[in-house]
Amino acid sequence: MSAAASKAETRDIVIDEVFPHTPETIWKALTSAQLIARWLMQPTGFEAVEGKSFTFQTTPGGNWDGVIHCRVLEVVPNRRLVYAWKGGDERNAGYGAPLDTVVTWSLTPVEAGTRIRLIHAGFVLPKNESAYTVMSGGWKKVVRKLDEISGEE
Repeated sequence: MSAAASKAETRDIVIDEVFPHTPETIWKALTSAQLIARWLMQPTGFEAVEGKSFTFQTTPGGNWDGVIHCRVLEVVPNRRLVYAWKGGDERNAGYGAPLDTVVTWSLTPVEAGTRIRLIHAGFVLPKNESAYTVMSGGWKKVVRKLDEISGEE
């Protein structure tokens, strides 16, 4: 193992919030392509079906075209949605460095509504330091938008 590999560590982004909406309402916002486009990014080819591949397009950087390749790994209606989230290019350092992560949304009914737990797991530091830092703040904004969109339903 190289010295750099032995110093690498893996980090996860975890957001845990309670929203005043039913799990079914939030599930609709998590699994409707039209609604996902409003709180995250416009997905291409998304369906809440295990094994289904889809993409998001974000800002390209360096040798990376900005395409995030995703695949639905698990679907438990109104409870859990898990998808792989991969992007980047081996030739990039910083923004657009290779990223191979997993996004998990868990919904749990509670007295005040629904507890949402988002875990975006698998950021390898230092390689994914830039993505981890930017997305830590980004996911907080995204989850707030998800709450707003769910409140409209």
